[in-house]
Amino acid sequence: MERKLILKEDIVSTLKKIGVSEGQTLMVHTSLSSLGFVCGGAQIVIEALLECVGEEGTVMMPTQSWKNLDPKAGVHWEEPEEWWQAIRDHWPAYNKEITPTNTMGVVAEMFRRWPGAMRSDHPARSVAAYGKHAQYLTQDHDLSNIFGEGSPIGKLYELDGLVLLLGVGYDKNTSLHLADVRADYPGKHLVTESSAIMIDGERVWKSYETLYVDGEDFERIGEDFEREYKVSKEILGNGIVRFMSQRRLVDFAVNWMEKNR
Repeated sequence: MERKLILKEDIVSTLKKIGVSEGQTLMVHTSLSSLGFVCGGAQIVIEALLECVGEEGTVMMPTQSWKNLDPKAGVHWEEPEEWWQAIRDHWPAYNKEITPTNTMGVVAEMFRRWPGAMRSDHPARSVAAYGKHAQYLTQDHDLSNIFGEGSPIGKLYELDGLVLLLGVGYDKNTSLHLADVRADYPGKHLVTESSAIMIDGERVWKSYETLYVDGEDFERIGEDFEREYKVSKEILGNGIVRFMSQRRLVDFAVNWMEKNR
């Protein structure tokens, strides 16, 4: 496929066309490379988003650093098992100012360092936010409550927020994990995770219980969701942009999981 050239004005125009407007609160997932050649890279994507929601709006993105988990969970699959204890003993403690993202994309990686952006305290599943509700969304991100009520994703639901997928599919749609928490289905279970964090100025390898994170059927959920509800979609360069109500998506996904899992 021939790569398309995308300018900042193209992004702004597309966002406005699908319904992004001032004062909205957005959860944004982005794959820059899937869009084509974005002239100006991650910077102009963030600028376009912030311009569209304005001073009264809020933008949030996942800034997960899931390499800061126990190697037995498979996050260090490329390293031999004899190194696992060394990783547990020496992996740097989470620092929301410094710790880089893992596979979140260049836009999220730049966004976490954007002047004025705030980042939550979860050592493996953090989010960053900028704007009116940034502090509310990012504060009190409990170790065991990654995606549930009172988490950043749960708070987005309370605010009647929206989800924007820029060149990515439903497999990257973090809001579906809130449905995972709410739904009642067979096989749902907790797991113990561990991460390096700072407690009273000292690095600690901390274990905590949380819901098992499973997103294998998220694409199927998205396909069925779009059969039942109209989702705003536009082509941007080589990619597809989707825009939807988070509440509507989560409510649909809860019912879907209870019927199909």
